[in-house]
Amino acid sequence: MGSNQLQGRWYFGWNIVAACSILTLITVGTRLGIGPFVKPILDDLGMDRTELSVIIAIGMLVYGLGMPLAGRLLDSLGTRNVLLIGVGLVVLSIIWTYFSHDMLSFALAYGVLLSLGLSFTSPVTVTPVVSRWFTKQRGKALFYLSTGSMAGIAIMTPIFTLLIDLVGWRNTLLLLAVIFIVIAVPSAIFIIRDEVPEGGDALSGKSGGSSSNKGQEPRILSSWTEALKTRPFWQVAFGLFVCGFSMNLLGSHGVPMLTDHHFSNVTASFGVGIIGIVAMVSTVFLGSVSDRIPRRSMLSLIYFIRGLGFLGLVLVMTPWQLYLVATIGGLVWAGSAALSSAILGDVYGVRWVGILYGWAYFIHQIGGAMGSFLGGWSYEQFGTHLVSYSITTFLLVLASVVSFQIPSQLHLPKQQDLPLKATL
Repeated sequence: MGSNQLQGRWYFGWNIVAACSILTLITVGTRLGIGPFVKPILDDLGMDRTELSVIIAIGMLVYGLGMPLAGRLLDSLGTRNVLLIGVGLVVLSIIWTYFSHDMLSFALAYGVLLSLGLSFTSPVTVTPVVSRWFTKQRGKALFYLSTGSMAGIAIMTPIFTLLIDLVGWRNTLLLLAVIFIVIAVPSAIFIIRDEVPEGGDALSGKSGGSSSNKGQEPRILSSWTEALKTRPFWQVAFGLFVCGFSMNLLGSHGVPMLTDHHFSNVTASFGVGIIGIVAMVSTVFLGSVSDRIPRRSMLSLIYFIRGLGFLGLVLVMTPWQLYLVATIGGLVWAGSAALSSAILGDVYGVRWVGILYGWAYFIHQIGGAMGSFLGGWSYEQFGTHLVSYSITTFLLVLASVVSFQIPSQLHLPKQQDLPLKATL
């Protein structure tokens, strides 16, 4: 059914959100679900935690570097082709990883090529198309898109744990390749489309809420590089840096940390999974209010409570404490990426969301690489996970303060007015 036919009760953009959320689920679930693989890979390939942490960190950097490249290719190739290229790279890398039996081959296949492929199927690739399809309900749509990330944590981590116990880590990756082909390819070909009907989500007949996040139309920059000279971009980027630091620390070392604290593999995986399960539910509520209250206030609150949750995770001693902390943390686990991309669209306009979000997410991945490395290195150096998790708590509280100061509109020097007006 054409998008123009879905004007009354249903808007085709929600189909795109659903498809992109599923793609995000398997992509982010794969990237952040490495925890269950850590000990089997260490045993199989004979590496120590520092060596594997370096490979994971390299992968995070490649994942980040691929995102601005994907954002740039969206203009010339379109969303569909970028996604299909990404799926091809993911499948090729998994086959290579399956046959890897030394550290160098594993690092190139799993650390480099897989990360590059996942960057092409990441939220950076699908966020611009969702942003174009939604104006009045952009915050809600991007929040719903972020449920894919939360579902990835909630679903993929326990599934990986179960499959690794049943068939081993190599065969688990092969099954993952099949999932990518079966889900991503039809979604890219038949559902996701860049052409937006005239009027966008106004066709759905919904007003979209109050105007707390609706200032005047963003001033169009003549080049995306001009945004790098402004404060809002770096405030958003710092928050995403800390987001990547914290999420990848948990994704890479959360399950091993909990098993080191004498929790069973099943309890540890379920504890981490609860964060994503609760986040999926809370995202529905957060999405419903995201277009009604200032985005910076919500983003600040998310970072603050998440910081307290990280400190709680490393201090829990019993399963019920773990589940309680995971539940509280899950309430605010979602939304930082969605709010960040929405803020970039509000401040700089939809035209530059892809490339700006790509570079901001690269900074996210620098944080991810540092968090992944710190988790393994600090444990071997100090014999405790308290160091890395305490640092994460401090950074999240700092990100909360910085995010609260993000302006709602872009204020440029007067001398830039003329060239800016000339581009309108």
